[in-house]
Amino acid sequence: MLLDVKGLQTSFHTRDGIVRAVDGIDFHVGRSEILGLVGESGCGKSVTSLSIMRLIAKPGIIEAGE
Repeated sequence: MLLDVKGLQTSFHTRDGIVRAVDGIDFHVGRSEILGLVGESGCGKSVTSLSIMRLIAKPGIIEAGE
């Protein structure tokens, strides 16, 4: 297994409340596999990628996942 993501949750704490950008996603990428994240603007593709690399800037917080 090259990458295994389980239960990833990332939220942003704003003055209007908590915005959950990534809510419990799971996926795995094996050797010689390719994964593409596809979706509409604002659906969490970049936040997912940044969370995996632990590069989420404040006010973002990775709340769960392994």
